[in-house]
Amino acid sequence: MKTRLVLLIFLLVAARSNAQTTPPGRPLPIIDVHVHAMKVNTSFAVEMCPWFLRDMPGGDPNQQMRAFLNAQCVDPLQPAKSDAEMQASVLETMKRLNMTIVAYGDPQILRQWKKAAPDRVIAGIGVSSPNQMTVQAFTDSMSSGFYQVMGEVAPQYQGLSPSDMSLDAYFAVAEKQNVPVGIHMGTGGNGMANLTQASYRASLGRPFLLEDLLARHPKLKIWVMHAGYPMIDEMIALMGANAYVYVDLAGFIWSYPQAEIHAYLKRLVQAGFGKRIMYGTDFMIWPKLFETSLSVIENADYLSFDQKRDILFNNAVRFFRLDASKFK
Repeated sequence: MKTRLVLLIFLLVAARSNAQTTPPGRPLPIIDVHVHAMKVNTSFAVEMCPWFLRDMPGGDPNQQMRAFLNAQCVDPLQPAKSDAEMQASVLETMKRLNMTIVAYGDPQILRQWKKAAPDRVIAGIGVSSPNQMTVQAFTDSMSSGFYQVMGEVAPQYQGLSPSDMSLDAYFAVAEKQNVPVGIHMGTGGNGMANLTQASYRASLGRPFLLEDLLARHPKLKIWVMHAGYPMIDEMIALMGANAYVYVDLAGFIWSYPQAEIHAYLKRLVQAGFGKRIMYGTDFMIWPKLFETSLSVIENADYLSFDQKRDILFNNAVRFFRLDASKFK
């Protein structure tokens, strides 16, 4: 009887871990769906404290606005000082953490990363305004074979709704080519409209603004970047009505108060969408931002092991139609 019990326990454990097996000593795979490949700008390359938006006192139009980022903590994250340092750090982190990234941004930087780690970089290209490129140029780019994702699309910063008809032809290309789309929705940070983006409108981050776009393109798969934070009710309602809508946790996962982050994530899981949440950083210039963001998921005691694996890997495999066996 004892032998049978031991065998039963062994079989149950084996069955549970079968889908997550990796070679001995190699970490379980991770997919970060929101990485910016950008040149290092020395004026922006400053120290940064995670969860810095836990204190937003506001400002005064007759005084200089307080710095957007906060470095007043015990151990602020250090920025990369050069493009070479950034690339070396990203490549080392991807290898060490067994991580694959969905990246977009500067074409030169993106191609360098892709060349250095072809199996770990999925390239994306975004259009946030018709002034950025023509529909034909976008079509040619998507047909080249280099780009596999349309993103980041951020019309909110241009004062446009994602359903604005000026962008519709671009989404039609993505739908026709069966390409997933990542759209910025939600907040842009403290005082965004006052500091750097005069056209930015908080109201244009409402998840419900995606409904007309989704109705016009019923086969389009999109993921809502930043999970539409803080508009959780609209986000849940939109996902309930549209089965092809996923979210990522990028940006707010390391900038807002941790209690707020966990409350928002827990609400999404409680609402039944644990299979449609994807890990993302909104990575920019701080190499340790990967580990900082991962710690939020790994330390979430309300998530089971399987739920964490879904967020960190399985959901992205399903959304981007990847072959999971290639990540073992």
